[in-house]
Amino acid sequence: MMVPVALLLLGALTACLAPRLLARADWPDREPVVALWVWQCVVAAVLVCCALSMTFSAAAAWQAVHGHLFAPAPRPVVEAYALGAAGGPWPAVTAVALALAGAWSGAMLVREVVRARARRRRRRAELLVRAPLLPGEERGADRLVVLEAERPDAWWLPGATPQLVITTAALRRLKGRQLDALVAHEQGHAQARHDWLLHCSGALASGFPQVPVFAAFRDEMHRLVELAADDMASRRFGRLTTALALVELNEDRGVFGPCPTAHAQVPQRVHRLLAPRDRLTAARRLRLTAAAALVPVVPVLVAFIPGLRALG
Repeated sequence: MMVPVALLLLGALTACLAPRLLARADWPDREPVVALWVWQCVVAAVLVCCALSMTFSAAAAWQAVHGHLFAPAPRPVVEAYALGAAGGPWPAVTAVALALAGAWSGAMLVREVVRARARRRRRRAELLVRAPLLPGEERGADRLVVLEAERPDAWWLPGATPQLVITTAALRRLKGRQLDALVAHEQGHAQARHDWLLHCSGALASGFPQVPVFAAFRDEMHRLVELAADDMASRRFGRLTTALALVELNEDRGVFGPCPTAHAQVPQRVHRLLAPRDRLTAARRLRLTAAAALVPVVPVLVAFIPGLRALG
């Protein structure tokens, strides 16, 4: 029973330490794409720890699971894990609890996706009311929808036929390359499928509100996807142009005042674009990416250590 316990402890340690280390690091704002990858690997490692612990706990609790799990393994490997000697109700309780948590996570993800699709259908229906189709037009055929509105705004509607919606006020206010930067920003969200990152992080955070790592994961996803899209736009049209587009688009929403709003991160994004810090070297980005990819591998190695020692 030592392996399931070790995996649970490893998952708890990863969930506690990784967010703190990332919060103290000075590079995530400079490399949001790498930070997105690191966060995904950290959360994946926590989930892998739970899944493996559930599997070994079930093998310790029920002989049928034990037989299927170790069917191709030599006898020394089976004896190395000593799962049959665990005894007591704890293996079964742990396996059932983790299985229920996994099922709950799946249900939360399904709920998040269903709600997102409902919101998209509702917004598309509102678009048809505010911007009806002309004779000969097909629904969803246009990638760009211009909406009559007094407030400058733009957003990307993901889905089978993704659409970029932009208001006439934004077209009047943003000129030339500023409008191009806005479109590039929204295209960055669509190309990187940031909506799925937000769905997954939101599902985990809503399903397990008492787990800090999942709440931090959701908050960082919302922040980092915007920084990544800003960088994509700035690489094509310049940091100053992208920053001015953000200011023009948001200055009427009170985001630059003393009172916090729903768009409170916009001033930090503008400052980041106007006073950029040097990017990490390509070698360091590669090292961070490779190190993050190894994090979910650690629990797999922990799970295999007894068997490898027995074979050695």
